[in-house]
Amino acid sequence: MFQIKRLHSIDVLRAINMFFMIFVNDLSGVSHVPKWIDHVKANEDGMHFADTVFPLFLFIAGLSIPLAIGRRIDKGNSFKSIAVYILLRSFALIVMGFFHVNMEDYSKEALLPLPVWELLLTISFFLIWLDYPETMAKTKRYVLMGIGIVTLIVLGILYKGNAEEGGTRWLDPAWWGILGLIGWAYLVCAGIYLLVKGNFTGLVIALVLLVAINLIVHGRVFHLRIPIIKDGSCASLMMFGVVVSLLYAKIIAKGSYKWLWQVFTVAGIALIGLGFFVRPYTQGISKIHSTPAWIFICAGIGILLFELLIWLVDVKGKESWFKIIKPAGTSTLTCYLIPYLMVGFFSLINFNYPDFFNTGAGGIFRSIAIAFITIFITGFLERRRLRLKI
Repeated sequence: MFQIKRLHSIDVLRAINMFFMIFVNDLSGVSHVPKWIDHVKANEDGMHFADTVFPLFLFIAGLSIPLAIGRRIDKGNSFKSIAVYILLRSFALIVMGFFHVNMEDYSKEALLPLPVWELLLTISFFLIWLDYPETMAKTKRYVLMGIGIVTLIVLGILYKGNAEEGGTRWLDPAWWGILGLIGWAYLVCAGIYLLVKGNFTGLVIALVLLVAINLIVHGRVFHLRIPIIKDGSCASLMMFGVVVSLLYAKIIAKGSYKWLWQVFTVAGIALIGLGFFVRPYTQGISKIHSTPAWIFICAGIGILLFELLIWLVDVKGKESWFKIIKPAGTSTLTCYLIPYLMVGFFSLINFNYPDFFNTGAGGIFRSIAIAFITIFITGFLERRRLRLKI
């Protein structure tokens, strides 16, 4: 197994990705924005800027798996302890995603107004998964975590959603949400990494199988739907990151970046080309339908961006250029959840942006500002050791 040291370029890439994730999420409430920024519609064959943000997050999460799991294997941690670590991380993400996706159909008939439910939900996440200092008394820590768990259970009991046939329904995992999809993909990829003990060949085989599943599903060769893996799209994108991370370690182990630039450039361009090649045969390019063309193109973009930041940050030492958004790369989950607190609070006090900030250039400026404000708040909390850790 090739062990990879912590790369500042991965943190920077994650920070950039999180900045744009906040940006495009906020931009969804803005009208009359350039078409190339916004998501492509479900029935369209194509991909815009917003359609690359989530897949790149999966790719980046894959880049980090050899760091987190590989380090534990190298330290001699038992298989059981690492498996529990993977299960707990996956469970946390799946639970958060599960509750988030149900906010989309929250019913006005519910006992609590949506803003109150959203605020309490986010606070409960912080109480349960906060990175509590080791110096804190265990009793106090467990009490706070217990309050968070009880709050989450009560919110689940009180939930009412709009049912398709009319009336209300209870919590339902329609598509697990962004965090849930990341959680399931992490369970698959980190689990495979542990099973093969970081063996490069074994992980490449796993990647080929995951991609093959997606090709079979969208090429309509025959019906295939595997529990947890589903069509293999999210796990494929994350596994691309795992393989690329280990490929980096394998090349650098020879003591030179010379081959890295050539291999990564060729691999990135080849994957983008492969995406366009399979496009006509596998339902086009679509994020909504998670087609192979979308996966290959996004993986190719991810490799090229990773290569660029390795050169810029790790080789040229320009990490300071990205200092302003650094907290988004080091406290990523905290950064992702802050907007839920902001939106809940704004809704509670019935705050509305002036019309200028709801459309066109004014709306784009607003979304950029929200991204920076979110990261500033994340950094403020991080300095006070208030960050989520799973």
